[in-house]
Amino acid sequence: MSLLVVGLSHRSAPVSVLERAALVPEARGKLLQDAVSAEPVTEASVLSTCNRIELYADVDKFHAGVAELSNLLARHSGAGLEELTPYLYVHYEDRAVHHLFSVACGLDSMVVGEGQILGQIKDALAVAQELHTAGRLLNDLFQQALRVGKRAHSETGIDKAGQSLVTFGLEQLAAGRDVESWAHGKRALVIGAGSMSSLAATTLVRAGVGELAIANRTVERAERLVQLLTEPGGPGAATGLGARAVAMTSVPQELALADIVVSCTGATGLVLAGEMVAAAREGNAAPLALLDLAMPRDIDAAAHRIEGVHLVDIESLADASADAPMAADVDKVRGIVSDEVAAFGAAQRAAHITPTVVALRTMAADVVSSEIARLDGRLPDLDDKQRAEITQTVRRVVDKLLHAPTVRVKQLASEPGGAGYADALRELFDLDPETVAAVSRADTRDARERA
Repeated sequence: MSLLVVGLSHRSAPVSVLERAALVPEARGKLLQDAVSAEPVTEASVLSTCNRIELYADVDKFHAGVAELSNLLARHSGAGLEELTPYLYVHYEDRAVHHLFSVACGLDSMVVGEGQILGQIKDALAVAQELHTAGRLLNDLFQQALRVGKRAHSETGIDKAGQSLVTFGLEQLAAGRDVESWAHGKRALVIGAGSMSSLAATTLVRAGVGELAIANRTVERAERLVQLLTEPGGPGAATGLGARAVAMTSVPQELALADIVVSCTGATGLVLAGEMVAAAREGNAAPLALLDLAMPRDIDAAAHRIEGVHLVDIESLADASADAPMAADVDKVRGIVSDEVAAFGAAQRAAHITPTVVALRTMAADVVSSEIARLDGRLPDLDDKQRAEITQTVRRVVDKLLHAPTVRVKQLASEPGGAGYADALRELFDLDPETVAAVSRADTRDARERA
Protein backbone atom coordinates (compact mmCIF):
# COMPACT_ATOMS: atom_id res chain seq x y z
CA MET A 1 0.00 0.00 0.00
CA SER A 2 1.16 3.58 -0.66
CA LEU A 3 0.35 7.07 0.57
CA LEU A 4 -1.43 9.38 -1.87
CA VAL A 5 -2.73 12.94 -1.46
CA VAL A 6 -4.97 14.75 -3.92
CA GLY A 7 -6.01 18.31 -3.17
CA LEU A 8 -6.12 21.98 -4.02
CA SER A 9 -5.13 25.08 -2.07
CA HIS A 10 -4.63 28.83 -2.36
CA ARG A 11 -1.35 28.04 -4.13
CA SER A 12 -2.98 26.01 -6.91
CA ALA A 13 -6.48 27.45 -7.30
CA PRO A 14 -8.15 30.86 -7.33
CA VAL A 15 -10.28 31.72 -4.32
CA SER A 16 -13.44 31.49 -6.42
CA VAL A 17 -12.74 27.78 -7.08
CA LEU A 18 -11.76 27.10 -3.46
CA GLU A 19 -14.99 28.75 -2.41
CA ARG A 20 -17.11 26.43 -4.56
CA ALA A 21 -15.09 23.37 -3.57
CA ALA A 22 -15.35 24.01 0.18
CA LEU A 23 -16.61 21.08 2.24
CA VAL A 24 -19.26 21.55 4.89
CA PRO A 25 -18.55 19.53 8.09
CA GLU A 26 -21.22 16.93 7.29
CA ALA A 27 -19.69 16.31 3.85
CA ARG A 28 -16.28 15.51 5.33
CA GLY A 29 -17.55 12.48 7.19
CA LYS A 30 -19.44 11.14 4.17
CA LEU A 31 -16.37 11.76 2.00
CA LEU A 32 -14.20 9.65 4.31
CA GLN A 33 -16.71 6.84 4.51
CA ASP A 34 -17.09 6.75 0.74
CA ALA A 35 -13.31 6.84 0.34
CA VAL A 36 -12.62 3.74 2.44
CA SER A 37 -15.45 1.97 0.62
CA ALA A 38 -13.70 2.52 -2.72
CA GLU A 39 -11.69 -0.39 -4.13
CA PRO A 40 -8.18 1.14 -4.19
CA VAL A 41 -8.42 2.80 -0.73
CA THR A 42 -7.92 1.26 2.72
CA GLU A 43 -7.44 4.41 4.85
CA ALA A 44 -8.47 8.03 4.38
CA SER A 45 -8.32 11.42 6.09
CA VAL A 46 -9.36 14.87 4.86
CA LEU A 47 -7.68 18.16 5.75
CA SER A 48 -10.16 20.96 5.02
CA THR A 49 -9.39 24.56 5.99
CA CYS A 50 -10.29 27.99 4.67
CA ASN A 51 -7.55 27.77 2.06
CA ARG A 52 -7.02 24.06 1.32
CA ILE A 53 -8.93 20.83 0.74
CA GLU A 54 -6.77 17.71 0.72
CA LEU A 55 -7.70 14.02 0.76
CA TYR A 56 -5.02 11.66 2.11
CA ALA A 57 -5.34 7.93 1.47
CA ASP A 58 -3.52 4.63 1.60
CA VAL A 59 -4.04 3.11 -1.85
CA ASP A 60 -2.93 -0.04 -3.66
CA LYS A 61 -2.94 1.47 -7.16
CA PHE A 62 -1.61 4.91 -8.07
CA HIS A 63 -3.63 5.78 -11.19
CA ALA A 64 -6.84 4.24 -9.89
CA GLY A 65 -6.25 6.02 -6.57
CA VAL A 66 -5.80 9.43 -8.22
CA ALA A 67 -8.96 8.97 -10.28
CA GLU A 68 -10.99 7.80 -7.28
CA LEU A 69 -9.83 10.57 -4.91
CA SER A 70 -10.41 13.23 -7.57
CA ASN A 71 -13.93 11.97 -8.21
CA LEU A 72 -14.66 11.84 -4.49
CA LEU A 73 -13.54 15.43 -3.96
CA ALA A 74 -15.73 16.60 -6.83
CA ARG A 75 -18.72 14.54 -5.69
CA HIS A 76 -18.69 15.86 -2.14
CA SER A 77 -17.78 19.46 -2.86
CA GLY A 78 -19.68 22.13 -4.70
CA ALA A 79 -17.49 22.02 -7.80
CA GLY A 80 -17.56 19.57 -10.69
CA LEU A 81 -14.61 17.39 -11.68
CA GLU A 82 -13.97 19.33 -14.89
CA GLU A 83 -13.73 22.55 -12.88
CA LEU A 84 -11.48 21.06 -10.20
CA THR A 85 -9.08 19.06 -12.37
CA PRO A 86 -6.89 21.96 -13.61
CA TYR A 87 -6.20 23.00 -10.02
CA LEU A 88 -5.69 19.63 -8.34
CA TYR A 89 -2.21 18.57 -7.25
CA VAL A 90 -1.06 15.02 -6.55
CA HIS A 91 1.69 13.87 -4.18
CA TYR A 92 2.73 10.25 -3.79
CA GLU A 93 4.68 8.33 -1.16
CA ASP A 94 7.68 10.40 0.12
CA ARG A 95 6.43 13.53 -1.70
CA ALA A 96 3.09 13.17 0.06
CA VAL A 97 4.85 12.90 3.43
CA HIS A 98 6.99 15.93 2.58
CA HIS A 99 3.89 17.90 1.66
CA LEU A 100 2.03 17.22 4.91
CA PHE A 101 5.10 17.92 7.04
CA SER A 102 5.59 21.23 5.19
CA VAL A 103 1.94 22.07 5.74
CA ALA A 104 2.27 21.25 9.46
CA CYS A 105 5.23 23.64 9.77
CA GLY A 106 3.32 26.47 8.11
CA LEU A 107 5.54 26.49 5.02
CA ASP A 108 2.55 26.03 2.72
CA SER A 109 0.22 28.40 4.58
CA MET A 110 -1.13 31.65 3.21
CA VAL A 111 0.74 33.34 6.07
CA VAL A 112 4.08 31.50 6.22
CA GLY A 113 4.79 30.00 9.62
CA GLU A 114 1.30 30.33 11.10
CA GLY A 115 0.66 27.80 13.83
CA GLN A 116 -3.10 27.38 13.58
CA ILE A 117 -2.67 24.67 10.95
CA LEU A 118 -1.47 22.30 13.69
CA GLY A 119 -4.89 22.43 15.33
CA GLN A 120 -6.54 21.79 11.98
CA ILE A 121 -4.32 18.75 11.33
CA LYS A 122 -5.14 17.47 14.81
CA ASP A 123 -8.85 17.88 14.08
CA ALA A 124 -8.51 16.06 10.74
CA LEU A 125 -6.87 13.11 12.48
CA ALA A 126 -9.50 13.11 15.24
CA VAL A 127 -12.34 12.93 12.69
CA ALA A 128 -10.66 10.06 10.82
CA GLN A 129 -10.08 8.22 14.08
CA GLU A 130 -13.66 8.77 15.20
CA LEU A 131 -14.96 7.35 11.91
CA HIS A 132 -12.32 4.57 11.94
CA THR A 133 -11.01 5.56 8.50
CA ALA A 134 -7.43 6.05 9.73
CA GLY A 135 -5.31 2.93 10.17
CA ARG A 136 -1.65 2.45 10.98
CA LEU A 137 -0.25 4.54 8.12
CA LEU A 138 -2.40 7.67 8.52
CA ASN A 139 -2.26 7.55 12.31
CA ASP A 140 1.54 7.42 12.15
CA LEU A 141 1.67 10.08 9.44
CA PHE A 142 -0.58 12.68 11.07
CA GLN A 143 0.83 12.17 14.55
CA GLN A 144 4.36 12.57 13.20
CA ALA A 145 3.27 15.69 11.24
CA LEU A 146 2.07 17.23 14.51
CA ARG A 147 5.42 16.47 16.15
CA VAL A 148 7.33 17.91 13.19
CA GLY A 149 5.27 21.09 13.27
CA LYS A 150 5.85 21.54 17.00
CA ARG A 151 9.57 20.88 16.53
CA ALA A 152 9.78 23.53 13.80
CA HIS A 153 8.15 26.12 16.04
CA SER A 154 10.27 25.26 19.08
CA GLU A 155 13.67 24.93 17.35
CA THR A 156 13.53 27.81 14.86
CA GLY A 157 12.30 31.37 14.60
CA ILE A 158 9.50 30.47 12.17
CA ASP A 159 7.07 32.11 14.61
CA LYS A 160 8.69 35.45 13.77
CA ALA A 161 7.64 34.99 10.16
CA GLY A 162 4.26 33.52 10.89
CA GLN A 163 1.04 34.85 12.33
CA SER A 164 -2.43 33.47 12.54
CA LEU A 165 -4.70 34.31 9.63
CA VAL A 166 -6.79 36.29 12.15
CA THR A 167 -3.86 38.51 13.17
CA PHE A 168 -2.79 38.98 9.57
CA GLY A 169 -6.32 39.95 8.59
CA LEU A 170 -6.65 42.44 11.43
CA GLU A 171 -3.32 43.98 10.45
CA GLN A 172 -4.65 44.49 6.94
CA LEU A 173 -7.72 46.22 8.37
CA ALA A 174 -5.54 48.37 10.61
CA ALA A 175 -3.72 49.51 7.45
CA GLY A 176 -0.30 50.02 8.96
CA ARG A 177 -1.39 50.95 12.47
CA ASP A 178 -0.67 48.80 15.49
CA VAL A 179 -3.64 46.42 15.92
CA GLU A 180 -3.91 47.13 19.65
CA SER A 181 -4.10 50.89 19.25
CA TRP A 182 -6.44 50.55 16.26
CA ALA A 183 -8.88 48.16 17.99
CA HIS A 184 -8.74 49.64 21.49
CA GLY A 185 -12.17 50.61 22.79
CA LYS A 186 -14.01 49.60 19.61
CA ARG A 187 -17.20 47.57 19.48
CA ALA A 188 -16.70 44.18 17.84
CA LEU A 189 -18.99 41.51 16.48
CA VAL A 190 -17.74 37.96 15.86
CA ILE A 191 -20.01 35.70 13.81
CA GLY A 192 -19.43 32.01 14.45
CA ALA A 193 -18.09 30.13 17.48
CA GLY A 194 -15.74 27.58 15.90
CA SER A 195 -11.95 27.47 16.26
CA MET A 196 -11.24 30.38 13.90
CA SER A 197 -13.98 32.55 15.39
CA SER A 198 -12.78 31.71 18.91
CA LEU A 199 -9.28 32.78 17.95
CA ALA A 200 -10.66 35.99 16.45
CA ALA A 201 -12.63 36.76 19.61
CA THR A 202 -9.61 36.11 21.81
CA THR A 203 -7.36 38.24 19.60
CA LEU A 204 -9.82 41.13 19.66
CA VAL A 205 -10.19 40.94 23.45
CA ARG A 206 -6.41 40.99 23.89
CA ALA A 207 -6.24 43.94 21.51
CA GLY A 208 -8.48 45.84 23.90
CA VAL A 209 -11.89 46.09 22.26
CA GLY A 210 -14.44 47.73 24.54
CA GLU A 211 -17.46 45.56 23.69
CA LEU A 212 -17.83 42.17 22.07
CA ALA A 213 -20.90 40.38 20.73
CA ILE A 214 -20.67 36.76 19.55
CA ALA A 215 -23.37 35.46 17.24
CA ASN A 216 -23.79 31.81 16.43
CA ARG A 217 -26.46 29.52 15.02
CA THR A 218 -26.29 27.58 18.30
CA VAL A 219 -26.43 30.27 20.98
CA GLU A 220 -25.16 27.87 23.64
CA ARG A 221 -21.79 27.63 21.87
CA ALA A 222 -21.55 31.41 21.75
CA GLU A 223 -22.38 31.54 25.46
CA ARG A 224 -19.60 29.07 26.25
CA LEU A 225 -17.13 31.19 24.33
CA VAL A 226 -18.23 34.33 26.19
CA GLN A 227 -17.77 32.47 29.46
CA LEU A 228 -14.24 31.40 28.53
CA LEU A 229 -13.33 34.96 27.62
CA THR A 230 -14.73 36.60 30.74
CA GLU A 231 -14.20 34.03 33.51
CA PRO A 232 -11.36 34.53 36.05
CA GLY A 233 -8.10 33.98 34.21
CA GLY A 234 -9.71 34.62 30.83
CA PRO A 235 -8.32 37.34 28.54
CA GLY A 236 -11.25 39.69 29.21
CA ALA A 237 -11.46 39.27 32.97
CA ALA A 238 -8.89 41.93 33.88
CA THR A 239 -10.39 44.58 31.59
CA GLY A 240 -14.02 44.09 32.62
CA LEU A 241 -14.91 43.35 29.01
CA GLY A 242 -18.56 43.66 28.12
CA ALA A 243 -19.19 40.47 26.16
CA ARG A 244 -22.48 38.82 25.28
CA ALA A 245 -23.83 35.98 23.16
CA VAL A 246 -26.56 36.76 20.63
CA ALA A 247 -28.69 34.80 18.20
CA MET A 248 -28.04 34.94 14.47
CA THR A 249 -31.35 36.74 14.06
CA SER A 250 -29.83 39.67 15.98
CA VAL A 251 -26.93 40.12 13.54
CA PRO A 252 -28.52 43.05 11.60
CA GLN A 253 -29.00 45.02 14.82
CA GLU A 254 -25.50 44.15 16.11
CA LEU A 255 -24.02 45.08 12.74
CA ALA A 256 -25.41 48.59 13.07
CA LEU A 257 -23.59 48.97 16.41
CA ALA A 258 -20.26 47.40 15.49
CA ASP A 259 -16.97 48.98 14.43
CA ILE A 260 -15.25 45.65 13.68
CA VAL A 261 -16.89 42.47 12.36
CA VAL A 262 -15.14 39.12 11.96
CA SER A 263 -17.11 36.31 10.35
CA CYS A 264 -16.15 32.66 9.97
CA THR A 265 -19.03 30.20 9.82
CA GLY A 266 -19.71 26.97 7.97
CA ALA A 267 -22.68 28.48 6.14
CA THR A 268 -23.06 27.63 2.46
CA GLY A 269 -24.63 31.01 1.62
CA LEU A 270 -23.89 34.61 2.52
CA VAL A 271 -24.26 35.59 6.17
CA LEU A 272 -23.94 39.32 5.50
CA ALA A 273 -25.53 40.34 2.21
CA GLY A 274 -24.60 43.67 0.68
CA GLU A 275 -28.09 45.03 1.39
CA MET A 276 -27.78 44.14 5.08
CA VAL A 277 -24.44 45.94 5.37
CA ALA A 278 -25.80 48.97 3.50
CA ALA A 279 -28.85 49.13 5.80
CA ALA A 280 -26.61 48.98 8.86
CA ARG A 281 -24.59 51.94 7.55
CA GLU A 282 -27.57 54.23 7.09
CA GLY A 283 -27.12 57.25 9.30
CA ASN A 284 -23.81 55.92 10.64
CA ALA A 285 -20.72 57.87 9.68
CA ALA A 286 -18.27 55.74 11.68
CA PRO A 287 -16.05 53.42 9.57
CA LEU A 288 -16.87 49.72 9.56
CA ALA A 289 -14.10 47.09 9.29
CA LEU A 290 -15.16 43.65 7.99
CA LEU A 291 -12.94 40.55 8.11
CA ASP A 292 -14.28 37.49 6.29
CA LEU A 293 -12.31 34.31 7.07
CA ALA A 294 -14.91 31.85 5.81
CA MET A 295 -14.69 29.55 2.80
CA PRO A 296 -17.08 29.85 1.06
CA ARG A 297 -17.32 33.52 1.93
CA ASP A 298 -19.71 34.82 4.58
CA ILE A 299 -19.72 38.47 3.51
CA ASP A 300 -20.92 39.78 0.16
CA ALA A 301 -17.92 41.05 -1.83
CA ALA A 302 -20.09 44.01 -2.88
CA ALA A 303 -19.81 45.35 0.68
CA HIS A 304 -16.44 46.92 -0.09
CA ARG A 305 -18.17 49.37 -2.43
CA ILE A 306 -20.28 50.80 0.42
CA GLU A 307 -18.97 54.11 1.69
CA GLY A 308 -17.11 53.81 4.98
CA VAL A 309 -16.75 50.00 4.75
CA HIS A 310 -13.37 48.28 4.57
CA LEU A 311 -13.63 44.59 3.68
CA VAL A 312 -10.76 42.11 3.93
CA ASP A 313 -11.45 38.53 2.82
CA ILE A 314 -9.50 35.40 1.91
CA GLU A 315 -8.87 36.66 -1.61
CA SER A 316 -7.37 39.98 -0.49
CA LEU A 317 -5.35 38.20 2.21
CA ALA A 318 -3.87 35.91 -0.44
CA ASP A 319 -2.81 38.93 -2.47
CA ALA A 320 -1.31 40.66 0.58
CA SER A 321 0.55 37.57 1.79
CA ALA A 322 2.27 37.13 -1.57
CA ASP A 323 4.39 40.18 -0.74
CA ALA A 324 5.06 39.26 2.89
CA PRO A 325 8.76 38.70 3.68
CA MET A 326 9.87 35.24 4.76
CA ALA A 327 12.05 34.76 7.81
CA ALA A 328 15.57 33.40 7.39
CA ASP A 329 14.60 30.53 9.68
CA VAL A 330 12.33 29.15 6.94
CA ASP A 331 15.41 27.44 5.49
CA LYS A 332 16.02 25.76 8.84
CA VAL A 333 12.46 24.51 8.86
CA ARG A 334 12.89 23.09 5.39
CA GLY A 335 15.93 21.20 6.66
CA ILE A 336 13.89 19.82 9.56
CA VAL A 337 11.18 18.69 7.15
CA SER A 338 13.69 16.92 4.90
CA ASP A 339 15.28 15.10 7.85
CA GLU A 340 11.91 14.09 9.26
CA VAL A 341 10.66 12.81 5.89
CA ALA A 342 13.74 10.59 5.61
CA ALA A 343 13.25 9.31 9.16
CA PHE A 344 9.55 8.63 8.59
CA GLY A 345 10.27 6.78 5.36
CA ALA A 346 12.89 4.62 7.08
CA ALA A 347 10.48 3.80 9.91
CA GLN A 348 7.70 2.89 7.50
CA ARG A 349 9.98 0.71 5.39
CA ALA A 350 11.19 -1.06 8.53
CA ALA A 351 7.58 -1.52 9.67
CA HIS A 352 6.73 -2.96 6.24
CA ILE A 353 9.03 -5.92 6.81
CA THR A 354 7.84 -6.56 10.37
CA PRO A 355 4.90 -8.83 9.36
CA THR A 356 7.35 -10.97 7.35
CA VAL A 357 9.71 -11.23 10.32
CA VAL A 358 6.79 -12.09 12.61
CA ALA A 359 5.64 -14.78 10.16
CA LEU A 360 9.19 -16.20 10.03
CA ARG A 361 9.45 -16.39 13.81
CA THR A 362 5.98 -17.95 13.99
CA MET A 363 7.02 -20.59 11.47
CA ALA A 364 10.20 -21.27 13.46
CA ALA A 365 8.18 -21.65 16.66
CA ASP A 366 5.85 -24.08 14.90
CA VAL A 367 8.85 -26.12 13.70
CA VAL A 368 10.22 -26.26 17.26
CA SER A 369 6.83 -27.36 18.63
CA SER A 370 6.52 -30.02 15.93
CA GLU A 371 10.01 -31.43 16.59
CA ILE A 372 9.47 -31.49 20.35
CA ALA A 373 6.24 -33.40 19.75
CA ARG A 374 8.15 -35.93 17.61
CA LEU A 375 10.78 -36.21 20.32
CA ASP A 376 8.07 -36.98 22.86
CA GLY A 377 6.91 -39.83 20.65
CA ARG A 378 10.41 -41.25 20.23
CA LEU A 379 11.52 -40.76 23.84
CA PRO A 380 8.39 -41.19 25.92
CA ASP A 381 10.40 -41.81 29.10
CA LEU A 382 11.70 -38.23 29.34
CA ASP A 383 10.65 -36.57 32.58
CA ASP A 384 9.21 -33.06 32.68
CA LYS A 385 12.53 -31.46 33.69
CA GLN A 386 14.43 -33.10 30.82
CA ARG A 387 11.72 -32.24 28.30
CA ALA A 388 11.66 -28.57 29.46
CA GLU A 389 15.47 -28.35 29.26
CA ILE A 390 15.55 -29.79 25.72
CA THR A 391 12.70 -27.52 24.60
CA GLN A 392 14.43 -24.44 26.03
CA THR A 393 17.73 -25.39 24.38
CA VAL A 394 16.16 -25.86 20.95
CA ARG A 395 14.32 -22.53 21.24
CA ARG A 396 17.55 -20.73 22.22
CA VAL A 397 19.35 -22.21 19.21
CA VAL A 398 16.57 -21.10 16.84
CA ASP A 399 16.38 -17.63 18.39
CA LYS A 400 20.15 -17.15 18.10
CA LEU A 401 20.16 -18.30 14.49
CA LEU A 402 17.32 -15.91 13.57
CA HIS A 403 18.42 -12.92 15.65
CA ALA A 404 21.23 -11.55 13.48
CA PRO A 405 19.51 -11.99 10.08
CA THR A 406 16.19 -10.52 11.28
CA VAL A 407 17.88 -7.50 12.87
CA ARG A 408 20.00 -6.98 9.78
CA VAL A 409 17.07 -7.35 7.37
CA LYS A 410 15.14 -4.68 9.31
CA GLN A 411 18.12 -2.35 9.01
CA LEU A 412 18.45 -3.00 5.28
CA ALA A 413 14.70 -2.64 4.72
CA SER A 414 14.72 0.82 6.34
CA GLU A 415 17.11 2.13 3.68
CA PRO A 416 15.88 3.56 0.34
CA GLY A 417 15.17 0.71 -2.05
CA GLY A 418 14.88 -1.75 0.82
CA ALA A 419 11.33 -2.85 0.06
CA GLY A 420 12.57 -5.96 -1.77
CA TYR A 421 14.06 -7.53 1.34
CA ALA A 422 10.63 -8.63 2.56
CA ASP A 423 10.07 -10.46 -0.73
CA ALA A 424 13.51 -12.06 -0.49
CA LEU A 425 12.82 -13.26 3.05
CA ARG A 426 9.51 -14.81 2.00
CA GLU A 427 11.18 -16.61 -0.90
CA LEU A 428 14.17 -17.88 1.10
CA PHE A 429 12.04 -19.35 3.88
CA ASP A 430 9.03 -20.27 1.71
CA LEU A 431 6.69 -18.26 3.91
CA ASP A 432 2.98 -18.40 3.23
CA PRO A 433 1.96 -14.97 1.78
CA GLU A 434 -1.44 -15.25 3.44
CA THR A 435 0.20 -15.63 6.86
CA VAL A 436 2.18 -12.44 6.28
CA ALA A 437 -0.95 -10.65 5.03
CA ALA A 438 -2.87 -11.77 8.12
CA VAL A 439 -0.25 -10.16 10.38
CA SER A 440 -0.49 -6.94 8.36
CA ARG A 441 -4.28 -6.91 8.62
CA ALA A 442 -4.06 -7.48 12.37
CA ASP A 443 -1.66 -4.53 12.70
CA THR A 444 -4.03 -2.27 10.76
CA ARG A 445 -7.03 -3.46 12.76
CA ASP A 446 -5.19 -2.85 16.03
CA ALA A 447 -4.22 0.66 14.90
CA ARG A 448 -7.84 1.48 14.10
CA GLU A 449 -9.03 0.09 17.42
CA ARG A 450 -6.43 2.12 19.32
CA ALA A 451 -7.67 5.22 17.46
